[in-house]
Amino acid sequence: MCGICGKLYFNPRHKAERHIIEAMTSVLKHRGPDDQGIYVDGPAGIGHQRLSIIDVSPAGHQPMSNEDGSIWIVFNGEIYNFEELRTELQAKGHIFASRTDTETIVHLYEEKDTHCLESLRGMFAFAIWDGKKQRLFLARDRVGKKPLVYAVTSEAFIFGSEIKAILQDPSVPAEVDYEALHHYLTYQYVPSPWTIFKAIRKLPPAHSLIVQQGAITTRQYWHLSYSHKLILPTLADYVDQFMALFTEAVKIRLRSDVPLGAFLSGGIDSSATVAVMSQLANRPIKTFSIGFHESEYNEIPFAAIVAKKFDTEHTEFIVKPDAVSILPKLVWHYNEPFADSSAIPTYYVAQLTREHVTVALNGDGGDESFAGYERYIADKLAGYYEKVPSLVREHIIKKCLAFIPHQENRRSFFRRLKRFVNGISEQAERRYVRWICGFDNEMKNDLYTMAFAEKVAAIDSVDLIVNWYHKADGALFLDRTLFVDVMSYLPDDLLVKVDIAAMAHSLEARSPFLDHKLMEFAAALPPHYKLNGLRSKYLLKKAFASLLPATILHRKKMGFGVPIDRWLRKELKDITCQILLEKRSIERGLFKEQAVRMLIDDHLSKRADNSYRIWTLLFLELWFRMFIDKRSVTGI
Repeated sequence: MCGICGKLYFNPRHKAERHIIEAMTSVLKHRGPDDQGIYVDGPAGIGHQRLSIIDVSPAGHQPMSNEDGSIWIVFNGEIYNFEELRTELQAKGHIFASRTDTETIVHLYEEKDTHCLESLRGMFAFAIWDGKKQRLFLARDRVGKKPLVYAVTSEAFIFGSEIKAILQDPSVPAEVDYEALHHYLTYQYVPSPWTIFKAIRKLPPAHSLIVQQGAITTRQYWHLSYSHKLILPTLADYVDQFMALFTEAVKIRLRSDVPLGAFLSGGIDSSATVAVMSQLANRPIKTFSIGFHESEYNEIPFAAIVAKKFDTEHTEFIVKPDAVSILPKLVWHYNEPFADSSAIPTYYVAQLTREHVTVALNGDGGDESFAGYERYIADKLAGYYEKVPSLVREHIIKKCLAFIPHQENRRSFFRRLKRFVNGISEQAERRYVRWICGFDNEMKNDLYTMAFAEKVAAIDSVDLIVNWYHKADGALFLDRTLFVDVMSYLPDDLLVKVDIAAMAHSLEARSPFLDHKLMEFAAALPPHYKLNGLRSKYLLKKAFASLLPATILHRKKMGFGVPIDRWLRKELKDITCQILLEKRSIERGLFKEQAVRMLIDDHLSKRADNSYRIWTLLFLELWFRMFIDKRSVTGI
C-alpha cells in the first residue's frame, strides 16, 4: 500500500512544479512512511510514498521506470499474480531490476499498452507517464479497493490517492459540491464519481483514464455480469469449485516480505478466511479482534471460538472509544463527509493490528457476492408481504405497529418490523434505498432550508441506485440487488472505510472475497445457492460446514457497529448539541435550526433513534470546519 499523486500540464512547454508534487506527496506520508520519491519530466510530475511489502530493498523505490527511462510509474496496491506475469515477460526478453510487482506492470504495459489491465489480478491504482507518447495513463482495480481521485483545471490534470493531496495544489478550488452533499445525506457517503468538492472527481472502479494532447478519455475494462449462469451436476460440484477458487484467492494473498495476519470478527467471512489461511500456513496465523463492553456490539466471544479452533496467535482488545478524540482524526483521514460509524472500530482494529503486522487479510466482500445482508432476506419477504391485501397492510398492521413504543435495541424484532412495513409500499428499487438510507426525501424536505432546497430541487438521490438497477443484467431481483451493492455500497462505503482506516496506520488490507475470479464465479451462481429460502450465504455455509463450528456458521449477523445511539445520549450529548446548534453551523444556511433541534430532542427523549442522522450531520459540520473553515477541531 502506498500513496500516489501527480500533475500534467496540457501545454507541453509548461514545466510541472516540483515543490507542488513534493507537497502533494508529503501529505500522503501516512499511506507510505518507508520512502518518498518524485519524478519530473517537463509538463509531467509524479510522486510516491512507499509502504514496503514486496522487495523491501531500495530496488523497489518509486517512481520506477523501464530500462531506457521512457516509461515511469507510481503504483499503490498489490498484483497477486505478478510472479506468473514476470515469468512470462522474462521469456519474452524483458529485463527486471527488482523483485517488485510494480516493475511487472511497467513491462506488461510495454508489451500490451493500456490493455495490460486485463492481465492484472489484484488491487491497484497507478499512473504511468509515457514520455515517448507524452501520455499519462491512470487505472483503478476492478472493484475499487484502491482509491484514485483527480481534478481538471483550465491548465492541468491533477491526481492523487486522496483528496487532501490534490488540495495541496493552489490551482484547485476548495468549493463545495452541493449535489454531492445532497447525496451524502441519503447514503452517508459521497457516491462516485462525485467528491464533496466541485473540482475533484473519483475515477470509478474498473476504469482507466488517458490524458494526451489536452484530451481526456476513460474506458471501462471490466464488467461483472449476472446473466450467464453456471450449471453443475450437484451441490458438491459447486462447493468444490468455490473452495478451489477461494483457496487460491487466499493463497496468492499470502505473498509478502513483511509480517502478515488477519482481522477476525467471528463472522463467517473472516472466519472462513482464517480457516483457509491456517491450512496454507506453516506457522500459527496472527489474528486480531476488537470488542465493546456493550454485548450487542461485542463479537470477541465469537472471534475467540475461531481463534481457538485454528490455534491462532490471537490478540483482542476491548475498545473504550473516546469519540471526542477520534472524530477529528476520522474527519482528517476520510477527506470528505463519511458517516459510516463502523469506521470507528475499523480504525481501532487497524491501529491494534499494525502494532504486530504490516499486512492483514479480511472477509470484506463476502456479503455482496453471496447475499449475506439481512436486507436481501427482507426483499424476498417483501414479495410475500405484498400479497397481503393492502387494506390489511395499511389499516390494520401498520396502525397496530404505530402503537408499539420505540425499541432502543437495534436487533429488536418490532423495530425491524416497523422499518420493513414502512418501506413496503414503495417500488422495489426505491424501497431498497429507503431501507439503507439516512435521510429519505421527506426527511430532507423537513430539514433543508429554502435556499439549499432550491439548489438541489431537481435532483433525486434515489435515482442513483435506481439507475444501477437499470444497468444490472441479472434475471432475478436478488442478482440485480447484489450488482447494485457491488457498484455502489461496496466501493463507495465499505472499501473506502477499510482503505482509509488501514492506511491511517500504514497497514495493508487484503480481501480474498474480492478476487475478481471468485466474484465472477459468485455472479454466475444460480441465486438459490446464495439465498436459499430465507437462508443467506447458502453455498458458503455448505462449503465450510466441516471446517467452522456451528455456532459461527449459524449465528445471526451482527455487523461491525458501535453504540452511536447511546453515545449521543450520554458522552457526546453536550458536544453534539453545541456543535450542531451553534451560530456558525446554522449560518451555513443548509439546515433549519428547528429541524436539527427536533432530531436531537427526539433522539434524547427516545421517541426515535436518530443516531445515524445526527452522526451524519455531526461529521459533516466537523468536516466543514476542518476543510472549508480551515479551523482545528482537535478536542472539538
